[in-house]
Amino acid sequence: MGESEAARPCSGKFGGPSRRAATRSSQHALIVIALLACVAGDATAEDGFALNRFEPAEQGSAWFALESLDFRGHGRFALGVVGDYAYQPLVLYDEADNKVQAVLSDQLYAHVGVSAVWWDRLRLSASFPVVLVSTSEAPSPGVPTVDVATGANFGDLRFGADVRVLGRYGDFISLALGTHVHAPTGSSSAFTGGKWQAQPHLLVAGQLGRFEYAASTGLDVRASASFAGQELGSEWVFAASSGVRLLSNRLLVGPELWGGTLVSSSMGVFDKEGTPVEVVLGAHYRFQELNFGLGMGPGLSRGVGSPSVRALASLQWVAEPAEPTLERPTLDLDADGIVDADDACPTEAGRASTLRARHGCPLPGDSDGDTVVDRSDACPAEPGEATSAPATNGCPPPDTDGDGLLDRDDACIERAGPTSTVAAQNGCPLPIDRDGDAIVDARDACPDQVGQPNPDAGKNGCPVVSVQGDELRVLDRIQFENGKATLTPESEPILTAVARLLEEHSEIQKLDIQGHTDGRGQHGSNLLLSERRAAAVVRWLVDHGIAAERLSSRGFGPDRPLEGNDTDLGRLRNRRVEFHVVERTTEVPARPDR
Repeated sequence: MGESEAARPCSGKFGGPSRRAATRSSQHALIVIALLACVAGDATAEDGFALNRFEPAEQGSAWFALESLDFRGHGRFALGVVGDYAYQPLVLYDEADNKVQAVLSDQLYAHVGVSAVWWDRLRLSASFPVVLVSTSEAPSPGVPTVDVATGANFGDLRFGADVRVLGRYGDFISLALGTHVHAPTGSSSAFTGGKWQAQPHLLVAGQLGRFEYAASTGLDVRASASFAGQELGSEWVFAASSGVRLLSNRLLVGPELWGGTLVSSSMGVFDKEGTPVEVVLGAHYRFQELNFGLGMGPGLSRGVGSPSVRALASLQWVAEPAEPTLERPTLDLDADGIVDADDACPTEAGRASTLRARHGCPLPGDSDGDTVVDRSDACPAEPGEATSAPATNGCPPPDTDGDGLLDRDDACIERAGPTSTVAAQNGCPLPIDRDGDAIVDARDACPDQVGQPNPDAGKNGCPVVSVQGDELRVLDRIQFENGKATLTPESEPILTAVARLLEEHSEIQKLDIQGHTDGRGQHGSNLLLSERRAAAVVRWLVDHGIAAERLSSRGFGPDRPLEGNDTDLGRLRNRRVEFHVVERTTEVPARPDR
């Protein structure tokens, strides 16, 4: 092998295939010699640097690495996070292009960023990379390794400032100038940074219909470092993207390419070992103020930090720009509610009109101001409404029964009534209910007495007990146990109503309670049973607060039948208790029956 080749150490994803033929044993020997030269022979050479070649765009951009240059708004914020996974971003090969070790086999970053736009022109930003996963692959047996810190870590904190100098967002071309500054918050031993770094740049972006593009170029000024015998330093960096808008401009799909080449090292510009280049195909979807992105692509060279594959995912919130507000003149000389700038007659109070030449002008000859001119107004002294009938044009709509409902809405034009949600009853009088018991007279068996609903039409709307001349009319029968003078529970409501009526009608001084039976059985037994039942009613009333001196009782057995005893219905009606007023004082105003 020539001297130049023998002196060449291992490379970090550097170099292409070797041109010289070599046996397998000589290749293995070369691996050992090369690694000893770069690791054992120069232990201070691996001083660490920022390996990751992906620089996320500022929050608010529609791309992963390129800028949309959306500088709209003032005090407009955006924030988000970009997930960045790189597979084998740092790999050592020998002179025969055989892989020796994946110094960093997997790296997973989360780039957390925030940006703010001011005065539609200036953008200030910050981005902080956090290493979530970092792994290293074991080298071939017997080969010296390159030490690297793995696991979670931090990258260099990035600050940015950009100024729009030409065009606006949405133009075919807009330009901005700016810079990034990286603070040394990363780790040199983990290849995540640890040195100051500056990146002045020029940004270009534009749109034409559904087509959108972006590009950038700049200088990455960084301290010199070396790795695997290769000198690393400042770079010229470049990036470009293009895409098409779909789904009502909510979806942007297209490729992005970025890379750089060393300009401060012994290697020439665009030397393959010092020129990492990558490309990803991405899709970005906007839903209201949220943007989502997914992308993936390969490294196109073996420059340091260019991985075999890179996958990206983004989520960001971007505040919508405020709509510009334009001051409108508010002067209104004629005080008609239409500002002079829109008023065709600014010195004469008028009305709104769809005709620009008549907007804000008074209507011709409209005495009542109902927008129907007098020459066509059948009622020029009364505000009305326009109709197709000359006899009613300009007249107020009719309300024949004067109930406040216009005839066109009134189901009973000639009878005044209240409004109703039922069209067929709107404006119709309510059914008559003289006693106010909510049972209309047409269905009330006692229309002049407050009563209760009853499924029996002959009792519906009637009170349980009422005064009918010299008798208390009881709506339902007072019942006893069969052949006994024991009151059943069904009689309680009736007797309660009797007691309440006696309390309200103090003019009733004496009430005679009479018991009656049907004609079955022996006369003497029936007579005694009727007396005992009448006496049982008296006892109940006395027990419930009615003075005993106001009550008397008698039994008539079967001697005063209402109907014949030859049918069940007749016998049922004959078994009864009657209440007769035998003494009362001077009449007093009657109280409402219940």
